[in-house]
Amino acid sequence: MTTHNNTTNPHFLHRQLFVYAIFAALLAMLLTTAANAQDKALSLDEAINMGVANSKQLKLSKSKIDQAVEQYNQAKDRSLPTGSVSFGYNRAQIPANRLQFGEESLSLPKHADAWLGTASLNQAIFSGNKLKYARESTELLSQIARLDEVNDKDQIVYSIINSYYNLYKVLQGKKVVEQNLATVDQQIKQSQRFFEQGLVTKNDVLQFQLQRSNIELNGIDLENNRKIVNYNLDILLGLPESTEISIDQIDTTNRAVNILASYIDTAMTNRPELKQADLQAQVADKNIGTVKGNLLPNLNAAASAYYVDVAANPLPRSGNFITPISIGLTASWNFGALWTNKHKVAEAKIQRTQVDINKGIEADRIKNEVNQSYQGYVAALSKIKLLQTSIAQAGENNKILQSKYRSNIASAVDRADAQTLLYQAQINLELAKADAGLAYYTLLKSTGTLNK
Repeated sequence: MTTHNNTTNPHFLHRQLFVYAIFAALLAMLLTTAANAQDKALSLDEAINMGVANSKQLKLSKSKIDQAVEQYNQAKDRSLPTGSVSFGYNRAQIPANRLQFGEESLSLPKHADAWLGTASLNQAIFSGNKLKYARESTELLSQIARLDEVNDKDQIVYSIINSYYNLYKVLQGKKVVEQNLATVDQQIKQSQRFFEQGLVTKNDVLQFQLQRSNIELNGIDLENNRKIVNYNLDILLGLPESTEISIDQIDTTNRAVNILASYIDTAMTNRPELKQADLQAQVADKNIGTVKGNLLPNLNAAASAYYVDVAANPLPRSGNFITPISIGLTASWNFGALWTNKHKVAEAKIQRTQVDINKGIEADRIKNEVNQSYQGYVAALSKIKLLQTSIAQAGENNKILQSKYRSNIASAVDRADAQTLLYQAQINLELAKADAGLAYYTLLKSTGTLNK
């Protein structure tokens, strides 16, 4: 009997290879999908929208707004009538139940039962406007909480923009490093050919190799910075911490610069801190009114109903219960406040003055912040113009030294120095463009118009 070995069967081998090919293709697809899932290209607007949507700080701010709204609702509830109802049973045991009055005596029952039910309703008609001021104060505080959210959102958006631009600066630096490494590699090959032809010394080759090592060291530092900034941006945006964010381009348009006074005026109108200070002043005014309300009389209305049953059975039976009902108005006046309240009013007025002083301090701080941001943006634009000129000069110098080196007129040191100057100018220009963009957004934040 003859046996066939499947391993030598060509049809069997073809099937096996086909299965392996499908498996390898599926594995490659899975790996590619997994790799792509870790990479994300984002525009600045996409990053801002994602960060705002996932910000834990903004969620906390919104919860504080909800809390302020509920406190306002509670203040409104305090102007509503209050009511209560109760029903209870009492049983009294009287072991010694006989009283002797000379020849007369009085005998009490061994025990007594009583059911007592009460229902009451109270309404404050006038309480020195305290309830009114409480409602208005809590409404103002809810507006302050909303401005806290606006301020928090500005901070979150600016943090995202700052990290985004920092990542862009690092990525641009890495591109410049890659470009310069390619250029230096060409110089190394050229110097090696010159060395083999006896046109240059070994030291010339080493100079270019040393320049390449320095560029590589710079690249290592940039990669380390990229990982740190990328991780921080992942956290800000709510992305998985292993996500590699890529940025193709940013807007490097130079916006026109107005005079400093216009930016300060805009800040005085839009900054949420100053709006909050105005609301705090109104709260302080309401507090003064509340304290002064202690001098005014109070008027309250009340209605009460009682059910008293002396039988063991709680169900009403004729002759066993009474139901008194009372309705009344109560006017009261704490005239002692005439001499005890004046210092409280004085303290409330001092607090109101402090609010005005704090607003002035905040306004000065904002003016300084706007001025610093303005000067930073103007300086960044000036730096770009200067660096563009320096790049043109460094590029021309590099061409001259390259030609001289090929003609064996300039040394390898001079050639490497010219290349380094051009390389540094390129990096500085990219960084300056990013700094100018960030400085513009910093100026917007200082004027309170970052999210407008």
